[in-house]
Amino acid sequence: MKNLLLSIPILLALLACDQDKDDVIEDIQQEPTPVVVEEFGYVLNDFNVIRDTIRPGDTFGGILDQNGVSNKEILQVATQFRDSFDVRRIVVGKPYVLLNSKDSINKTEIFIYQKNKVDFAVVDFRDSLNVYSDERPVTILEREASGVISSSLSQTMEDNNLSPAMTDRLANIFAWTVNFYGLQKGDNFKVVYSEKYINDTIPAGLGEIKAAFFEHRGKPLYAFLYEKDTVSGEKDYYDENADNLRRAFLKSPIKFNYRISSKYNLKRRIRYYGYKLRPHKGTDFAAPLGTPILATADGTVTKSERRGGNGNYVKLKHNATYETQYLHMKKRNVRVGEYVRQGDVIGWIGMTGNTGGPHVCYRFWKNGKQVDPFKEDLPFSTPLEPQYREGYFDYIPSMKDRLDCILY
Repeated sequence: MKNLLLSIPILLALLACDQDKDDVIEDIQQEPTPVVVEEFGYVLNDFNVIRDTIRPGDTFGGILDQNGVSNKEILQVATQFRDSFDVRRIVVGKPYVLLNSKDSINKTEIFIYQKNKVDFAVVDFRDSLNVYSDERPVTILEREASGVISSSLSQTMEDNNLSPAMTDRLANIFAWTVNFYGLQKGDNFKVVYSEKYINDTIPAGLGEIKAAFFEHRGKPLYAFLYEKDTVSGEKDYYDENADNLRRAFLKSPIKFNYRISSKYNLKRRIRYYGYKLRPHKGTDFAAPLGTPILATADGTVTKSERRGGNGNYVKLKHNATYETQYLHMKKRNVRVGEYVRQGDVIGWIGMTGNTGGPHVCYRFWKNGKQVDPFKEDLPFSTPLEPQYREGYFDYIPSMKDRLDCILY
């Protein structure tokens, strides 16, 4: 009897332990609280999410028709919201997201087209149709880099784990002072630039180059990005003396990988034509098919057509004095009346018209007469205006010190 009484407390304790175990098991078996996933301004948990990319042959209408969206809604987006999202301009390879209803119908309620890593367009079919563009939150970090040319600028970028976009940016800044097609071993550069990140971790592209140094053939060149008007946000690159690095005209309508296959020559004779005098009033820049052709200066498109020996060509009027023309294009990228900026892509290298190989014939007019641009004393761009110079000269010393202190 005594032993039985002693065992009662032990029995109660064991029962209590078993109860605790049941509670633990019950807690373990409870489903964890789902993680709320937010992206593009929506809680993705509320939808069936489909991620895909635009494939060859895909259309906006075709994608949404397969996901339950009516032709009426598709037509409304295509015709009434072109300013916000032009469905004709979706690009093969670009990602998109469908947010479909969580029911048996599984109809697309929201379509998201990702233009790039940052910018995206949204078509919201819920309630009243809503179409708009937006961007992901971006963090901008400032960085420094340098490199010494061993073979080419692009190879040097790769060797230093820098974005290929850095090649284009530097080439644009120093396009009028550095011959990037004739770089020498030992030429070098330093840059202070910004880089974009999504969620502080996902690289989203190169930002601005704030200051740059380039030593070419032993000559040091500085460039400083300066915002002279904070209201308009107008910025440009200037040197140590506040002179604009830009010139009125680029040296070439091709950025890289070209050769001059035929120069301006009023006394040219060609064997094929029996050595008759056939003046060449342009400069031929030979480059691979599809190479972008750039406007050498700001101007208005006065011609964009295909005609005779010119093939596909574009003509630009820059001011009352100067005009330029670009012949034999594979395809044109501008229309008559359009205003283009220096460096804009106006077409691509082709072989249309009278041509024996892929090139662009670049023609240059001064006061209505075709001339050789390489023998012209072409105008400089406007230097920094006097009223902005004091602020500029206060700004650049610290940026120059940063460049000088960057190690190779």
